[in-house]
Amino acid sequence: MNSYKIIKYTSEHYQMWNNFVANSKNATFLFHRDFMEYHSDRFEDFSLLVFDEKEHLKAILPANISGKKVYSHQGLTYGGMVIDAGLKLEKFISIYAEILRFLNQNKIESLHFKLIPNIYTSQPSEELKYALFLSEAKLYRRDTLATIDLQSRFKINSNRVEGVKRAQKLGLEIKKETDLNSFWDLVLIPNLELKHEAKPVHSLEEIQQLQQKFPNQIVQFNVYENNEILAGTTLFLDKKTVHVQYISAIGDKNQHGALDYLFHYLITKEYKNFEYFDFGISNENQGKNINKGLQYWKETFGARTFCQDFYEVETQNFVKLNQVFI
Repeated sequence: MNSYKIIKYTSEHYQMWNNFVANSKNATFLFHRDFMEYHSDRFEDFSLLVFDEKEHLKAILPANISGKKVYSHQGLTYGGMVIDAGLKLEKFISIYAEILRFLNQNKIESLHFKLIPNIYTSQPSEELKYALFLSEAKLYRRDTLATIDLQSRFKINSNRVEGVKRAQKLGLEIKKETDLNSFWDLVLIPNLELKHEAKPVHSLEEIQQLQQKFPNQIVQFNVYENNEILAGTTLFLDKKTVHVQYISAIGDKNQHGALDYLFHYLITKEYKNFEYFDFGISNENQGKNINKGLQYWKETFGARTFCQDFYEVETQNFVKLNQVFI
């Protein structure tokens, strides 16, 4: 195997890390240090950088540690090894093996991944999935992403169109806004508390801070009737994919058609030139159940299923990667 040097991330690597993220083939803005560190008080960082014998940075691993386990990354929607576009499979497997060896030598028992769905990568990027197979990783969870291929001939069901017409008849207005307060305080937080006894993953203060740092990636759309907010969504935008981070509306059964109106507009007009529109998961119970009504609503916009896999690999299994190529 090739010789690689692995070091833990420190603030001295801030610019190097972010430059690598910007130029890799399988990273999004979620791996920028300014995004990762908004919740640094909740997770102990254990991110790694991998250099070759010429001191060139070849891969990074956004990660946190808990006990004797390392996760990539518990505070992010997805994680994995971020690599440059020129890295070929043989060297990738060598780097992956060296990461397992490094963790094993540091008394880490297992490494956990929630893989980056391919709808977020700029090139084919399933090297890690193959390496996990070689190292006998355990698939312990699989979620389903309801995603529209915006460049295909997807069909929006008539019941969604009826909701759009209902909203138009009521004179509802869609606005793109920088202010998150109205949606958070009047719609999202009360709805989550009432229906699920839950809170948003991000506090209002956290999402505001992130939006200030990533104004082109984190955007807010609201729907109003006579200047009174009815519904809204917070979106995360990357190079080719729109991800619905939060969605909520006042009232039950979408009687005003606000969400139908909003997402019909986003899909057919605002973001029609993107490749994918990702509604995210409708899963519960670690992927083993699906919210039937929520899934149906997404699919009636033309969304279909991609999968996101979660793996656990024992670090001692680096030995299984010694003689892969023949």
